[in-house]
Amino acid sequence: MTMPSPPGGVRLVSPQGRWVLLTAVLGSGMAMLDSTVVNVALPRIGADLHADLGVLQWTITAYMLTLASLILLGGALGDRFGRRRVFLVGVVWFAVASLLCGLAPTPGVLIAARALQGIGGALLTPGSLALIQAVFRPDDRARAVGAWSGLGGVATAIGPFVGGWLVDGAGWRWVFFLNVPLALVCVPVALRYVPETRERAAARGGFDVAGAVLG
Repeated sequence: MTMPSPPGGVRLVSPQGRWVLLTAVLGSGMAMLDSTVVNVALPRIGADLHADLGVLQWTITAYMLTLASLILLGGALGDRFGRRRVFLVGVVWFAVASLLCGLAPTPGVLIAARALQGIGGALLTPGSLALIQAVFRPDDRARAVGAWSGLGGVATAIGPFVGGWLVDGAGWRWVFFLNVPLALVCVPVALRYVPETRERAAARGGFDVAGAVLG
């Protein structure tokens, strides 16, 4: 059962507010961490899967391509169908794609799974910020966004260190498996503490699908 949002919004200092912030940081942190942590694992991936430089480049590019081109569409979907709903779809999608990346037996499967990861990231990244804007009280939003941005920056900064530690220890596949337990924490917390919100005006608009494809 989801906790209802108090009239006027949730306070950042309240227990519910901290859980909402944790949910947003965990979700966006998965995408931000993955954008850097994989770089460290590329040499081991190439050696294990017998992939040349061009294939390794597409391991990065496939993720960034789908993430960048679909991120605006992901935000629009959240406004129309519910920000929490689309955010959770993105988290689960990202986790499943990460699992596929970790299990990939060939470079082609890895690249396809990375493209799927980018789609999940395009759904959850704008949704995490939209949750903060929609759930918190107006006078708390600036601090909440600052905390979200700062903690997300930490996730990006520690990515190479986490990647190096995992590659030297458990192996490069755990660079991707790491996202699964993060999602297992994020999903139930969001279902319990994050109220559903949507933009009523968005229901009357359309989606710029052509723009996403051209992007």
